[in-house]
Amino acid sequence: MTYDPTVYPQFAVTVDLVALTLRNGALSVLLVERGEEPFRGTRALPGGFVRPDESAADAASRELSEETGLSIFPGYVEQLGTYSEPDRDPRMRVVSIAYVAFAPDLPEPVAGTDAAAASWMSVDDVRDLGFDHDTILADAIERVRSKLEYTTLATNFVTDPFTIRDLQCVYETVWGTTLDRANFRRKVLGTTGFVEPVDGVTTATGRRGRNAQVYRPGRAESLHPPILRAPM
Repeated sequence: MTYDPTVYPQFAVTVDLVALTLRNGALSVLLVERGEEPFRGTRALPGGFVRPDESAADAASRELSEETGLSIFPGYVEQLGTYSEPDRDPRMRVVSIAYVAFAPDLPEPVAGTDAAAASWMSVDDVRDLGFDHDTILADAIERVRSKLEYTTLATNFVTDPFTIRDLQCVYETVWGTTLDRANFRRKVLGTTGFVEPVDGVTTATGRRGRNAQVYRPGRAESLHPPILRAPM
């Protein structure tokens, strides 16, 4: 059978970015205010079209650099999923490849070429994003919450070196729960390769003048046993 390109309408490929960090004690996402139609004036996830000479991963890296103002993103990035509902973009058929990225202490964002403004917002306050970005954001949050159970990626939310309490704050903020301090410490230190102590270095805890041992990420990538969330 001869291939007939006219049978298959052209469509565009975009990338959407869910960039997460902890700001002011809240899990926060980078959002832009769209400066162009469709959804002009509406908040949305940053992203853009994949250029003919780049891969989706390269496009995500470019967009992430443009929106954060950082030439090299200092955190973790992974592909989240593909979103391809026929009517997700009113302009034309658009298939989007979404990525989730997170890092500590990310700077104030820089609005890209098609955005009127950019800002960090607590994920608890996000409503009514443009396109299907509410769905993408919800999927990204669940991905991150799940990965904290089975992997060491929580260390990507804290600045090295860090205390066990700093790491616990990541879990509590991302999961929206309170964990028993002694039990959490036992689980972290009992998991081979999760964290490594920085020899001879402590930091003040603010509790009766006590100092706390500080740590750096260990070599492990997965947690055995996992640190599981309490059932909702």
